[in-house]
Amino acid sequence: MQTLFKRLLRDSSAATVVEYGMLIALISVILIVGFQGFSNQLINTWLIVQGYTDNSMAKH
Repeated sequence: MQTLFKRLLRDSSAATVVEYGMLIALISVILIVGFQGFSNQLINTWLIVQGYTDNSMAKH
């Protein structure tokens, strides 16, 4: 990964820099959408566990 950044910094072609920028933007969007889905699932799991805990505490 480090060699990619070194090559990017040495490259004087504007088109290549724009292409790399678009690639980085696309990867960022994919990561953000993926993390949102993961966080929603994690919250749902926490709410299920909380519901079971609340029901268990209410029975005692």
